Amino acid sequence: MGGQILHYYLKVFSLIIVTSLIITFLYAFYVLNRNLDISDKLITIKKGERIESFLNQNINNLLRLELLILKIYYKTSNVLLNKFIHFGEFYIEQDISALKLLEIISNPSNVINRITIVEGWTNKQLNFELSKFFKKTKDIAYEDIIADTYFLEKNSDFKNFNKNLITIKSKYMNNFKDNIVYKKFTENEIMTIGSLLEKEGLDIEDKKKISSVIFNRLNKKMKLQIDATVIYALTKGEYNMKRKLLLKDLKIDHPYNTYIYNGLPPKPISYVGKETLDIIFENYKTDFLFYFFNKSLNRHIFSKTYEEHRKKLNDYRNKK
Repeated sequence: MGGQILHYYLKVFSLIIVTSLIITFLYAFYVLNRNLDISDKLITIKKGERIESFLNQNINNLLRLELLILKIYYKTSNVLLNKFIHFGEFYIEQDISALKLLEIISNPSNVINRITIVEGWTNKQLNFELSKFFKKTKDIAYEDIIADTYFLEKNSDFKNFNKNLITIKSKYMNNFKDNIVYKKFTENEIMTIGSLLEKEGLDIEDKKKISSVIFNRLNKKMKLQIDATVIYALTKGEYNMKRKLLLKDLKIDHPYNTYIYNGLPPKPISYVGKETLDIIFENYKTDFLFYFFNKSLNRHIFSKTYEEHRKKLNDYRNKK
C-alpha cells in the first residue's frame, strides 16, 4: 500500500515537473520572440559593457524574469556558439525581437554612416547630401518621407534606403489614423501644411501659432497668403531669392501662389520634420488669422482681425 502511494506521488511530482518545464519553455519562447520596447533606434555599446547593463539601459518595461531569461539565453550562446556582444553603434528597428536584437549586437556594428535630412530642405539640398553616400540617386518627393536622422546599414543601396524612409513615414502616419486632422486632410495636404510651417516658422511655439492661422483661414475659405509659396513659385523651388519680395510678385499667376489661389498648394514645398508633424496633429487652437514678421523683434506678430493686424503692421513700419 505504501509503495502504491509513493508511486502515485512520484507520478504527480513528475507531472508537475514536466508541466512546469513546458510552461517555462513556452514563456521563454514568448520572451525571446515578442517585439521589444527599444528606447532608441541607435544603440551604443561601450567597450566592456555587460549584458545586464545593456538590456536594462536599452529595453523599456523589462521584467526581472524576462531579464533573467535573456541573460540565460545569452550565456548559453556564449558557451555553445561563442557569441559575445560587440561594442560600437547599432541600428535597431523599432519592431524587433530579443532573438534578433541579440543576434545583431553579437556581430560587428551594422552602422557605417548616418544621414541627416534637415526639415525645410529642398530636393537639391537633399540630393547633394545623398551624393556623399550613394553613386546613383533619384529625387525623393517631399510628401514621401519625414526629415530626420537615418542610419545607413552595411550593404545598403539607395533603393533600399529610400524604401526604408517611406516605410518609416507610413508607420508614423498610421499612429494618427484616428486623429481629427488626419480625418479632415489627406496625407499630401498634411505634409503640405508641414512644409509651410518649416518655411515660415521660427521655433515650436511660432509653428504652433502659424498652424492655427492656416487651419483658421482654411476653415473660413480665406486665401492663405503665405510668402514662402510665392518664393517657391518665383524660384521654381530653389528659394534662391537675392532680393526682397515685391508687391508685383504677389500677383504672379502660379498654382503655388497662395495670394492668388484659395486653399493649400498642390504639394509640399520642402521636406517636413517629425516635430512639425507632431505640431499639426496637436491641432493647436487660437483665434489668430493674420501675422507678419517683425524684424527688429525677430519674431512674428499675430492678430485676430484685419484691423488689429493693419494697426500693428503700421506701427512697426513707422518705427523702422
